[in-house]
Amino acid sequence: MAKIVGGMTTSHVPAIGGALHKGLQNEPYWKPFFDGFLPVRQWLDEVKPDIAVVFYNDHGLNFFLDKMPTFAIGAAAQYHNADEGWGIPTLPPFKGATDLSWHLINHLVERDFDLTTCQEMLVDHAFTLPLKLFWPEGDCPVLTVPICINTVQFPLPSAKRCLALGRAVGEAIAAWDSDKKVVVIGTGGLSHQLDGERAGFINKPFDLKFMDSLFNEPEWATQFSINELVEKTGTQGVELLMWLATRGAVPGAVRRVHTNYHIPISNTAAGTMAFAAA
Repeated sequence: MAKIVGGMTTSHVPAIGGALHKGLQNEPYWKPFFDGFLPVRQWLDEVKPDIAVVFYNDHGLNFFLDKMPTFAIGAAAQYHNADEGWGIPTLPPFKGATDLSWHLINHLVERDFDLTTCQEMLVDHAFTLPLKLFWPEGDCPVLTVPICINTVQFPLPSAKRCLALGRAVGEAIAAWDSDKKVVVIGTGGLSHQLDGERAGFINKPFDLKFMDSLFNEPEWATQFSINELVEKTGTQGVELLMWLATRGAVPGAVRRVHTNYHIPISNTAAGTMAFAAA
């Protein structure tokens, strides 16, 4: 059976791509953020995953306000980065793990999750930047399965539903007849609001409590409705739903590999986490 080695989460602020492209990793503004990935990369070198399942949110590239699935999953042989103009140059296509994609699709439908299945799928900075942050050298060395969660167009899926989605994904991976090692990635957040009266809003106490809860009490965030999460984290802070799904996919107790929290990165509370499966 396939093995889940652990989970990783990170913010996907577009400005990170510009910093990568310009080589600004050691500039004072950026260094505290980029240094947070060094222990995670060391752990990845040790566990050597074959596949990354990535929970992310689309920013109008595949889905716009007139067509917005709650959950969508890629089942393509490759995924092209079509997110030009966000600071990072267009990257080579990311290779897809189609066998795992279809296994996940069948398992999730059996578990009553209504999915949009995408046999062609473009990916934007929410997908590409985290992979480049975790594997900065050369082409991405792992196969990928993108799972898109709607955090843009109301109504949004609840925190409880996203945690359940992650757990169903974890069950499916564990039941997959394969010797592959899988890491689960969640991208987005943390607290931030890009527009409106609360533009620039950051809630550090909530962010830190949420990050800590993922280790020992992942259900903690499910007590809040989507409207309450928006109030506490900002309109874009609800991207924490991808972090919650990631934790759900890694079963049981987990071991903390590394955490990092830095504010601000382009008006966003930027966090990074890695946890190993027990």
